Amino acid sequence: MAWFTLVIAGLFEVGWAIGLKYTHGFTRLGPTAFTVASMAVSLGLLGLALKSLPVGTAYAVWTGIGTIGTAILGMALLGEPANALRLACIGLIVAGIVGLKLVSA
Repeated sequence: MAWFTLVIAGLFEVGWAIGLKYTHGFTRLGPTAFTVASMAVSLGLLGLALKSLPVGTAYAVWTGIGTIGTAILGMALLGEPANALRLACIGLIVAGIVGLKLVSA
């Protein structure tokens, strides 16, 4: 259950990272409220997951999910480049997350 909680926390991290772009410097109320709520949920769920997961592994996985999700949504929603080298680097992050999960099981 802790791993599931951690993955959900990572997805909320993606939400707030992408949400920051849409706040326009915290001048738009709706996106700002979404971003702040996503931050709170993400950190809260991370805290719950840390009750039973090693902090180094959990934090690395949490930030990895956030990094990968934000990079992918940046490409899909914001027109950021999606070249082969960038995608390969994202693949390396995925490999690292999987490796951390396997050695922490």
